[in-house]
Amino acid sequence: MSTRAQIRFATRQAGQSFNEHPDAIHAQFYKHSDGYPEGLGVDIAESLLDSTKLTNWEVEHLDTRHGDLEYIYYIWQAPSKETFISIFEVDSYPDECETCGQPIQYEDACIFVGLPTELINKYSQTK
Repeated sequence: MSTRAQIRFATRQAGQSFNEHPDAIHAQFYKHSDGYPEGLGVDIAESLLDSTKLTNWEVEHLDTRHGDLEYIYYIWQAPSKETFISIFEVDSYPDECETCGQPIQYEDACIFVGLPTELINKYSQTK
């Protein structure tokens, strides 16, 4: 089974919380597999630190939304400021209410906010 993810680039704005989805993004990519933080998250962080090349990303239109994502990554950048990364675990498959059968929608959970080095320290399996 594939672990699908979207990678979105956002500009750091005053007052914008890194643990909330931003209103505007500037670029968006899709990764069909290995989108979990220990894989894609570490790859993104390493690329930001040492320009490691990333592979198997698909450029997407900014309006594209997938119903089967497991993670959404935000790369927050602005001139003369440190780059931050946010990772959201997506609740794409809602539960049903046992009483009425209606879907129960959950919010995406922000599971990480921090610098690339902090992401590597938290998720790298080569510690």
